[in-house]
Amino acid sequence: MSRAGNHFQEKFMSLKFRGKEIFKPMNTGRIDEHVSCVREYIANIFFYTKNGKTIMIDAGYNYERLEEKMKWLDIDPKSIDTILITHQDTDHIGALENDTELLFKDATVYIGEIEDRYLTAQVRRKVYGGWYKRPLVKTDNQRKLLKDGQVFWINDIKIECFLVPGHTWGHMCYLIDDQYLFTGDTIWFGPDGGYSFLDALAEDNELAKRSLAEFEQKLRSRKLSPMVITGHTGWYDDLDWVFRHKDQVCRAGKKQKPHDPNAPYDGYDETQDTEENARNVLIAKVVPVVG
Repeated sequence: MSRAGNHFQEKFMSLKFRGKEIFKPMNTGRIDEHVSCVREYIANIFFYTKNGKTIMIDAGYNYERLEEKMKWLDIDPKSIDTILITHQDTDHIGALENDTELLFKDATVYIGEIEDRYLTAQVRRKVYGGWYKRPLVKTDNQRKLLKDGQVFWINDIKIECFLVPGHTWGHMCYLIDDQYLFTGDTIWFGPDGGYSFLDALAEDNELAKRSLAEFEQKLRSRKLSPMVITGHTGWYDDLDWVFRHKDQVCRAGKKQKPHDPNAPYDGYDETQDTEENARNVLIAKVVPVVG
């Protein structure tokens, strides 16, 4: 999506979702010594660092302040040679599109083999019940295609792939070093626990709910208890709370209940996203309001 398209979406989405407590992105900063994030409007992109190696999880929008905010985290875009993509929506892959500044033009992109069908135009991305088809994403980055259950290593960083379709047909979640689970747009955190992500933006909401239940079972069968990090609503570290409402979908067109006093009125308002906070304040986990 072009910069002009981004700005139009910013204004439209800001008006559409104000006061509805849908988008609750984390401000730019560090969660701990391994995970940091940049805020781009309502979305977060992530960086995982271990033994001097940094990889990127999702690529956000075509966002003019990305390089600036990466500097707040002391990360040079030129150092990024590995990018994991959860799915191909323009708020998760935008910085790789051909009409950007190409900050990551030499990076290898890892994406699910089913999700890649969007990039090759074998399928079109549909939202709002199928009546709107999103523009084709075009990127020339080298891509490596991933399968469900695949495990691979980048230096000494272990990455495991979990296919969780529904939001998109090939949405992939990534478990890194068995401790950090990046879920993209599969889970939405309300004040009372996790739900299947926004109804209006899913290819198939029933599939999304089934996939989420199966995902939980896979994690529990292996007694995994990772930090769960979402693309739009923060992080939490208790699976009971994370999957509490897995059989329900967040209704994007309505003001959310129960009320979340910690949600911003306008998720697009970045006035609290500052370099001072990014450098000095660790990002806290979601504060549950109910339960």
